[in-house]
Amino acid sequence: MSLATARRVLLTEAQAIQDVLARLDTSFEKAVDVLFACKGRVVVSGMGKSGLIGRKISATLSSTGTPSFFLHPAEALHGDLGMLARGDAMLTVSYGGETQEIIQLLEALKRLEMPLVTLTGCVHSTMAQASDVVLDVSVKEEACSLNLAPTASTTVAMAVGDALAVSLLERRDFKHDDFAALHPAGRLGKKLLRVEHLMHSGSAMPRVAPNAAMPDVFHEMSAKGLGMTTVLEADGRLAGILTDGDLRRLMEKHRGGVLEMRAADGMTKSPQTIGPHVLASEALNLMEKKKITSVVVVDEGRRVLGIVHLHDLWTLQLM
Repeated sequence: MSLATARRVLLTEAQAIQDVLARLDTSFEKAVDVLFACKGRVVVSGMGKSGLIGRKISATLSSTGTPSFFLHPAEALHGDLGMLARGDAMLTVSYGGETQEIIQLLEALKRLEMPLVTLTGCVHSTMAQASDVVLDVSVKEEACSLNLAPTASTTVAMAVGDALAVSLLERRDFKHDDFAALHPAGRLGKKLLRVEHLMHSGSAMPRVAPNAAMPDVFHEMSAKGLGMTTVLEADGRLAGILTDGDLRRLMEKHRGGVLEMRAADGMTKSPQTIGPHVLASEALNLMEKKKITSVVVVDEGRRVLGIVHLHDLWTLQLM
């Protein structure tokens, strides 16, 4: 019984989205134009379930490059109108289009010359008539068996809100770096980190010259604790690297003679390198594929910028 109900609900909501998709027209383009032209914030408002959908739409706008906040219409009528300013635009969610708390905001919107975009199921309602752009989010029926609880209608409103946010994201040419800047914490932020923000650089980066004596190489590797050291030319370009594994192989081959060697005698001359703007997740995939524990970060001139270690990436829990 429950499975049959779940299938019916999902099919009803999926059909409602298909219906609104078929109705999309130039009004949607106009809505994107209005919100893109906004020099201030996109203020989203709605009551009840529509208000909850509005909060989600506002959050999505904010996280994808369109400054936004949610304004509860009842609170607005009791002092929060002061949050509005010239240059803002308003996006309202009102299925019936007759929400009195929002209608009472219209005078303030007119005074501040704020454009109004409304998502509504009643295109001839008071809110629709007062709006600069109306987006029809009507549904044939709710998924609720009583055809009362907002279900299909809230799904459609949220989907159209997502469509607006993504359209604005693309209009703004919003990139991975922009998204990462707005999501510094959490799994999303970690996946979008660049290696330049994780690498061991400056005094924390192990480095020796090609003519460095092996005792000095041992000391540098031990002091920096990365199990390797870069070997740098005088101009900072990468000559090679020496790892714990390289040293073990040298000792097996040359035994006591290792201490008489120089860094250049045992280094790997063509180690794996990456650029500073590579995603941390890509660096992790590379190291696991190549079965290496560290990778050198270099610029276009092969000058060394830092070292990324496998353990640093594992601690981010990128996968």
